[in-house]
Amino acid sequence: MESTAILKTKLEAQFSNESVACVLEYDQVTMELPAEHLLSVCAVLRDDEQFSFTQLSDLCGVDYSTYGQVDWATQETTSTGFSRGRESLNKTESDESKRFAVVYHLLSIKNNIRLRLRCFVSDEPPRIASVTEIWNSANWFEREAFDLFGILFEGHPDLRRILTDYGFIGHPFRKDFPLEGNVEVRYDAEKERVVYEPVTITNRVLVPRVIREDNRFVNPEEEQSDA
Repeated sequence: MESTAILKTKLEAQFSNESVACVLEYDQVTMELPAEHLLSVCAVLRDDEQFSFTQLSDLCGVDYSTYGQVDWATQETTSTGFSRGRESLNKTESDESKRFAVVYHLLSIKNNIRLRLRCFVSDEPPRIASVTEIWNSANWFEREAFDLFGILFEGHPDLRRILTDYGFIGHPFRKDFPLEGNVEVRYDAEKERVVYEPVTITNRVLVPRVIREDNRFVNPEEEQSDA
């Protein structure tokens, strides 16, 4: 099995002219590259013997528009506070264009190692080349990312929705899409068909309850000092 550190070194040497950036975290390499170099880089990753990433395990979209924002923050539940959001990022003006990204997870069976690719797409609608000609498994993955995020994969042989209903408006995984949706569906017995109606539920953010004093949470060292 090839080490991730060696893989990172090989990638940086091979793609020194493609403006790629490689990061090694949690024993996995993430390579970020410009979208215009995606197809040429992926072809090398698949065909070059030193890489041999012959399998695309997964592909997904990401919306970073609310990355780092917090729905609620409280100092009442624990001594350090608790937040459902990740620590905020110090975004620059150039980062504001990096709202959508496509992430690819590759597997080299020959070298028994994985690689993560990430490409940011900043147009509206976001566009990026399809990798279906390189890995056939990208077909349904790209349709899913198009359906849920509205990312257009240029060159895809059959780019249409795969999870949402016929005539669905919007892309559910975009952060500006209402969590409760825009319409709800039910079967109307009188009309004997499925009908669409404005959504009737209201979204609300739940704040955790305060943790009461309980012997299950007593620190044994504090208990001994009190005695």
